[in-house]
Amino acid sequence: MLVPLAMTLWFSFQRYNLLNPQSRGPAGWSNYAALLGEATLWTALLNTIALVGGVLVLSVIGGLVVAAIFDEPFPGRRAARLLVIAPFFVMPTVSALVWKNLLLHPVNGLLAAALHGFGLPAIDAFTDWPMSSIVLIVAWQWTPFAALIFMTSMQSIDPSIGEAAALDGAGWHTRFFHLVLPHLGRAIGVVVMIESIFLLSTFAEILVTTSGGPGLATTNLAYLIYLKALLQYDVGYASAGGVIAILLANAVAVFFMRTVSRSLAA
Repeated sequence: MLVPLAMTLWFSFQRYNLLNPQSRGPAGWSNYAALLGEATLWTALLNTIALVGGVLVLSVIGGLVVAAIFDEPFPGRRAARLLVIAPFFVMPTVSALVWKNLLLHPVNGLLAAALHGFGLPAIDAFTDWPMSSIVLIVAWQWTPFAALIFMTSMQSIDPSIGEAAALDGAGWHTRFFHLVLPHLGRAIGVVVMIESIFLLSTFAEILVTTSGGPGLATTNLAYLIYLKALLQYDVGYASAGGVIAILLANAVAVFFMRTVSRSLAA
C-alpha cells in the first residue's frame, strides 16, 4: 500500500504525460491547480456524492425492509435468505452486464418486454436516466450487505420485548419504529460507514454500462482518474486526482468512524 501511495504522491508533482515523453520534470502544484480549476472535477465530485447518497438511501431502506420481512418465520426462510444475500457475491462487472443486457436493454430487456406488454414504449434507461440506472445497479449489489447486518442485529433483540408490546396492542409498524429501528441505530451507522468508503471507488458498473456518459452525466471521481490516466495518458494529472480521492476517502472514513465510535460508547 505504501509504495503505490508514495509513487502517486511523487507523480502528482511531476510533469509526466506518456504522449509527450520529452516534456518531463517537476511540475510543482500545477497539476493540482489545473485539476481544481477544471469544471470536470467538480462535476465528477457532484456525481460521486449523488451516487453514494442515492445508493446509501436505497440500500439502507431496502436492507431494513428485507430484514424486517425475514425476521418473521415462514416456510423456506433459510433458502430465501441465501437467495436474498446472493447479489452481494456477484462481481460488479457481471452484475452490470446482467442489468445492461438482460434487464434494462431497450430492445431485448425484461423491462422493455414488460412495457410493451402494457402498450407502452420502451425506455433506454442508460440514456434517459443514466445516474439513476447506475444507482439502481449498485444499490442492488449492496442491499444484501445491509440486510445481512440488520438481520444479525435484529437477532439480538429479546423476543419477550416484542411479545409484551404485541400483548399491549402495538401493531407491527409500532413495534418496528419504536423498538426495532432504535435498536438498529448502531448497525445503520456501521452500514453507512462501510458502504460510503467502498462506494467512493465505484468504477466497473460505470465502465461497463455508460462509460461515464452521456457526456459527463455518470463520470465520478474514480472514472475521471481512469480517463486522465489510461485514455489521455496524463499520469501526473491523474495522480493529483488520485491524491484528492485518497484525501476524500480518508475524510469520510474518519468522520464515520468517529461517529460510530461515539455511538458505541454511548
